[in-house]
Amino acid sequence: MTRREHLEVGLAVLLVGTSAALHYGGVTPVLTFLAAAAAIAVLARLVGAATDQLGGRIGSSAAGVAQSALGNLPELFIALFALHAGLVGVVQGALVGSVIANGVLVLGIAFFVGGLRNGTQRFDSPRARMIATLMVLAAAILSMPALAHAFHTPAGPHARTLSFVCAGVLIVVFFVTLPTFLGGGEDDDSGRKARWPLALTTGLLGGAGVAAAFASDWFVAALTPATHAMHMSQDFAGVVIVAIAGNAVENVVGIQLAVEDRMDFAISVIINSALQVALFLTPLLVFVSLAFSTPLTLAFPTLLAIALVLTGGICAVVVYDGESNWQEGAILVGLYVVIASSFWWGT
Repeated sequence: MTRREHLEVGLAVLLVGTSAALHYGGVTPVLTFLAAAAAIAVLARLVGAATDQLGGRIGSSAAGVAQSALGNLPELFIALFALHAGLVGVVQGALVGSVIANGVLVLGIAFFVGGLRNGTQRFDSPRARMIATLMVLAAAILSMPALAHAFHTPAGPHARTLSFVCAGVLIVVFFVTLPTFLGGGEDDDSGRKARWPLALTTGLLGGAGVAAAFASDWFVAALTPATHAMHMSQDFAGVVIVAIAGNAVENVVGIQLAVEDRMDFAISVIINSALQVALFLTPLLVFVSLAFSTPLTLAFPTLLAIALVLTGGICAVVVYDGESNWQEGAILVGLYVVIASSFWWGT
């Protein structure tokens, strides 16, 4: 490791420790909020460096899947804590918001900054078409219980049972398509050499992922005073604030990779994260929530379901051709601004 990398590890440990002390010491929530946000950002940078080393050993596709899984640990911890507190609406907003943030905002920023620096960028088209198909499929299945209820179909009153059916199908699809993302396709990291020992790489990935989960929980716990002070709706907090905080790892890593013109790896990290939330984490939580007093269903608010369907369709359109540019990135970011703004008002 270089001296800079050692400093980054030390800074991450310091910020996580400071966040823990502020959180458990009952200090002003605003300070805890700022410290936890800084810790998440530094941890995201650390995970990015470790993932880069991992990609030099096992290839961008498999490393992207592994990094996305670690990056989604904050969503898992936040969802479990919120379900325990009976905050089903926050969990629904955070999970759908995570898919929207990765599939629209982060992908848009990556396309924008990567296109400005490198011009038109290209990535593995067959893999991109598979990703596009899965995004549309996941969005359609996740939104079905909500749309069935909104349009007063015979299935509407059976949202919980329909949610179990949809969740089971999504988990099966996840495991059926997982080998596609773990192997095959061109590897843009095939010529890169790993400098770190494998044990150090995996240890830092695991440690930073777990630390990011706890830091995200402290971040959310301190967020409530801010939402009241700014008259921010609970839906906006879940869909935007919690989702972006929980995806800080992918936000930093994916954009860095796009700037470096390593688009296969960038797409793998960014979209794999959204797909893992949609195909595995969300349906898994539907079943896990049976252990809590308030079960989680896929009967999202109608606007949330429509935004999810729009995300799947737009993401598929821009990814399907295997090319990206800064104009497409600007379009995606603009769409996200409109979606996020529509959730600002509320109780």
